This record gives sequence, C-alpha cells and structure tokens, in this order.
Amino acid sequence: MHGKGIIFSIPVISSPDTMIRWPLLALGHFTTLNTTVRYSTEHRSVSGRAMDVNFGGFVPISTVDWRGKAVCTVFLRGCPVRCTYCHNSSILSGNDIRSIEEVIGMVKSSRLLISGVVFSGGEPTMQAEALVALAGAIKNMGLLVGVQTNGVYPDTLETLIGLSLVDRIALDIKARWQRYDNLMKVPCVDRVQRSFAICRAAWQSGKISEFEVVITLFRGYEDEVPYISHECSDVDLVIQQGVQGNIPPLSCSELKKIADTLNRPVRIRTREGGEISYEGNRDRWIASKR
Repeated sequence: MHGKGIIFSIPVISSPDTMIRWPLLALGHFTTLNTTVRYSTEHRSVSGRAMDVNFGGFVPISTVDWRGKAVCTVFLRGCPVRCTYCHNSSILSGNDIRSIEEVIGMVKSSRLLISGVVFSGGEPTMQAEALVALAGAIKNMGLLVGVQTNGVYPDTLETLIGLSLVDRIALDIKARWQRYDNLMKVPCVDRVQRSFAICRAAWQSGKISEFEVVITLFRGYEDEVPYISHECSDVDLVIQQGVQGNIPPLSCSELKKIADTLNRPVRIRTREGGEISYEGNRDRWIASKR
C-alpha cells in the first residue's frame, strides 16, 4: 500500500479497504469498522483524530524481556482481568494519557542501544488501535516488535500478525482450560484458546519468528503444569517463578523437578537465577516419544 504519509506497508492486503474488528475497551464487546487501514506520520486514528495511548510506563533498556536481545519495554495501562498475583497491579486501571508521538520519542531515545521493543502491560492488546499504530512506527524504525499478552483480545493479535507488525509473542497461560473463567473472574477462556491457536499457526507458518507459552507458577499450583504442557506440546514453554506476598516461591531446583515430569525441554525463569534452558533427563523424554 502506498500513499502520502504512510509509515508502513501492508503486504497481505490487496484492497485499500478491509474489514477489521477492533476490540473495545470492555472485555466481551467488539466492533467492526469498515475502514482503510492507514496510519500517517501524524499518527491519527481511523476517525481522523490525533491518536493517544493510555500509558503505563517505559523501561529504556531491558535484557530480560526478549531472550538474547537488548530492547526497551513499553507498558500500556489497563487490563480486563484481575490476577491476584499481578506484579503490575498499579497499571491495571486509571489514566495517563500520552500522545503516540511522545511514546515514539521515548523509543527513539534508546534507538542506538536496542534491537527491538516489547509491549507489555497491563494488557497491551486492549488498546488495539494505539498498539497497531505504535507497532507500525517501531517497524518503520527498523526495530523488532514483541508483545507480552494474556490472550484475551485475539482479534488484536490477528491484526498485528496479518499486518506483519509483530515478530515475537509471549502468551501467558494461567491454568487448565476448565479452571480459566473461575480464576480470571470473567468469561475469557474461548478467547485465550483462540489466541493460542492464532499464535501457534502464525509461528508454524513463519509469520512470526518466535512464540512461547509462559506459565507463571506459584506454590500449590504445580498440578497445572503437565496439563498446560500437553496443550502446547509443539511450542516453546517457559516455567516462570511466581512471587506473591509472603508465600515462599518455588526455587529453581523445585521448578526443575516439575520440569523433569514433562519429558520435554523447557526454559526456567527465576529471580535469583534469571533464565536457563533445561532439558533434565534427556534420555528419559526422548525414550518416552519412541
């Protein structure tokens, strides 16, 4: 797509007009806009107004949000679910409205030191229009784009993938499907399942270069891991140490013991040891596949 002020091309769309479903800011409600997908250097919304973002925070340099890369991390405010253990609870609600240009300026300040930008939250896919515009601007700088998501807005992920605006997706799966809605306190399991299917298909087809499922594991919920591992047996799995209140977190050695039961390689993340690749008893899990 070509035109004055266009900041990124859309190789997967041949018609200038397309139907895109943008999530509204309330879980469970979607709207369909028949609109031309264009984002100008003025970063205006599809309605023509100057575009803003509900800002959550900015980390200029991070070496932990994208394995093997130095990136900056942009946090977008707001999330429709309320996980009791959320370490970013201060940005689940409220308002800190900033212009798209201001956020892009933050990224530019780190440009010489980074290879990509990770969008996190909150739930970054909740602000679909702003996220797509930001991702387009980031790609226009020649940087990679990563998204950390809980998967409750699959349409946003589908749009980012369809427009080639995301390179890496980390999907947080919190429990077995049967327990999901009760844990999240909102009906969202169907959406998370759809997000998983969209991301897995995109990764398998090469539309995104990296996709991982992340389990943030707390003591007492160890029985969730084998179920989730089975559901995502063909994608990368990360077991992440959960830290909540005065409950002692699972140690790296305890997480390794859990991983040993899965008969597959995983990555383990802890506060004390960072991230490690772990295969455990390789002979055992290879034998289990014979």
